[in-house]
Parts: sequence; structure tokens; C-alpha cells
Amino acid sequence: MSLRTVRSETPRRAASSGPGHSRGVWSSESSVSRRPDVVVASEQSLPERDEFELVMPGGTQAAAKLAGRDPGTNIAVLRLSQPASPPVLVPGETQAGALALALGADGTGGVSARLGLVNLAGTQWHSVAGGLIDRRIVLDLRLGRAEEGGPVFSAAGAFLGMSTLGPRARVLVIPAATLERIVPILLKEGRVARGWLGVALHPVAVPDALRETAGQASGMMVMSLAEGGPAAKAGIVAGDIVLSVNDAAASGFRRIAGQFAADSIGRKAALRVIRGGNLLSLDAVIEARPPT
Repeated sequence: MSLRTVRSETPRRAASSGPGHSRGVWSSESSVSRRPDVVVASEQSLPERDEFELVMPGGTQAAAKLAGRDPGTNIAVLRLSQPASPPVLVPGETQAGALALALGADGTGGVSARLGLVNLAGTQWHSVAGGLIDRRIVLDLRLGRAEEGGPVFSAAGAFLGMSTLGPRARVLVIPAATLERIVPILLKEGRVARGWLGVALHPVAVPDALRETAGQASGMMVMSLAEGGPAAKAGIVAGDIVLSVNDAAASGFRRIAGQFAADSIGRKAALRVIRGGNLLSLDAVIEARPPT
């Protein structure tokens, strides 16, 4: 497997590693990119910079530049200054109870390997950052932070996707189908546009006196608003409790994330909110999230 290691003096998350920490990236002649000058990495572990030095197989070094990154799906793409010779990967599927092999880079041009079972192979889901992940695949194995972002294979050698660390160090897989969908966008646009209301929300319980009328026990309180953002234009104020967005109950971030996909930009968002003990209906026009 053609694995590379990113070296940097400024890791993105200081709590995750110290200076000089290395993380794996990889490339392949697969339907993910079909380009020998493109490598893929875990976005959350990639330092916030534009230029990188990669340790190639065998310990040689190569320069690379950031092509794009998407926190929503935890995918980052780099362009190598010189094309590599990656292997061909054949995407495949998996199921709970199947074996999975997660590969990582050891920082010197070698490869590390972790073997475990697929704990869960579910349907599509949305990350807290709003990205659509085509399948929820959870692995029952331990993965070092330096190994995050490497390829994951089935026992038959099928490419399942890219490893990533979730909450409480749970090992998840960003499926090959998600990579196939997101990588071309990052190569072309540098980012993935998603819908935005311009609000900071926090889960809260609906007051007991309003639960029957609201028809639900929880919602999302507006903690702050972006000045001039879609929610502010629609008349939303701090302290409002959002009950639903386009009839999707706002009982959690992931429950409403699907309302803000790329194709939502320019569409109306019908909001049902509680303000001062009263139920209100407001309409906002979803805008593209500003670049960070």
C-alpha cells in the first residue's frame, strides 16, 4: 500500500500530539481520484497550513500542497509536486462481524497495521459538521492518532474507506463512496459548499407547559446569531427554541443536518420556534456557509 506521512511543526490539535507529530495520508489509482499526484488525509488531523512535506514509502520525501479540505466529511486532499506510483484499489462493502484491516504510516516510510472486527455497518448519517457520510462503519480496534487517515480493507482485500477517530477514540470509516463523491469537489473547488442559517444552537428541554402543544420534549436553543445571517434576517433572536426545520424535529444537530446540504442553498427553511411561551412560524432563506 502506498502510504505517506505528513510532517509538521504545528499540529492542528495540540491536545492530540506534540511538535513533529506525523500522520498518515495515502493515494491510489482508484475511482477515488484516478490521479497519481493526489493524496488523501484525515482533515481533522491535518495541520492548518497550505504546504506539507510527505515521507514517502522507503523514507524519501516529497512536497505537497493543500488542494482542499472538508470538515463535514473529515476529508482533505493534497497535490504532490511529483506524481507517485500508487496501487489500484477496488472499493467494496462490509457487514457487522467481518474482519477489517486498518493501515497507517509509521513516520519513517513504513506501514503499521491493525486488525479488528466491523462492529457496526449501518446506513448513511450526518456528522455534527453537516457532512453526509454514505455508511456508518465502526471498527472494533484501537488506532493510534498517528495512524488516523489510512486506508481500511476487508479480509478479501476490498477497499472500504479511510479510517478516522470519532468521539472517545472510536474508530470510524469514511466510506469509499463518500471519498468518491467529495474528493473531486475538493480538487475543483477547494471546499464543499453547504447550507447555513448563521446560528449557534444548544440542545434544551422544551418547558413542561409547552410540550403537549409543541409535540416534542426537546429542541435547540439559539445561543447566538451571525450578524446579517439568514436566521437574523428571518427575525430569529437569541433565546428562541427551534423545534423544527422544514418539519424535521430539531432534537439534535444530526437530526436537522440533512436540511443544509449543498442543494439547500437558496431554498426556504420553515422554522417552528418557541419564544416567550408562544409558538411562532418563521421562514428563512438558506445561504452558503461562509469560508472559514
